[in-house]
Amino acid sequence: MTEDLRALGPWDESEVEWDGTERLDLGSLLIAAAPGVDVQVQVDDATGAVTLVTLATADAGVQIQVFAAPKSGGLWEETRKQIASSINAANGLVEEAQGPFGSELRAQVPAEQGLQPARFVGIEGPRWFIRAVFLGTASRPGSSADELESAVRGLVVVRGNEAMPVGNPLPLQLPQVDDGDATHEDPPSALLPPQRGPEITEIR
Repeated sequence: MTEDLRALGPWDESEVEWDGTERLDLGSLLIAAAPGVDVQVQVDDATGAVTLVTLATADAGVQIQVFAAPKSGGLWEETRKQIASSINAANGLVEEAQGPFGSELRAQVPAEQGLQPARFVGIEGPRWFIRAVFLGTASRPGSSADELESAVRGLVVVRGNEAMPVGNPLPLQLPQVDDGDATHEDPPSALLPPQRGPEITEIR
């Protein structure tokens, strides 16, 4: 069932044909260029590591985090319960619904301006798990949601073979600046960031 939900992406690196598609290389996460969608990254001042990636349009966004997961899957079911419990404890509102990626949480979470709509989605791949939080107009079904869901489906996860505790974030980093040709026929680990594509905004 999990594989069926990912029939259109997001992808594991082993599932991708490297056909020259422009992708921004953040290490464990490759982001395909999408018109009208910018990439914002939150960086840890102490380590320089990327802690959060946001794909943003004019009136919506989706926050992306990627974690190590067990081969057997099931991490989203556990995480979904924890998120719902946390929102309820904070006097927010949350309900479970079916979306394009399977079971999701549609919530109203406490914010400075009152309750803010948010939609929590979990996507499980081979030994990895993506948590995506849709905000703004993408928090409910519609054209904004469709646009950002398409951007999420273009993601490629580079999990690697090293052992990692379940639930640990996969390492992300800012791409290295390269003045040469960004088109390569090499394996994913050798891909360089595209010269064109998503605009990166660094948030500290």
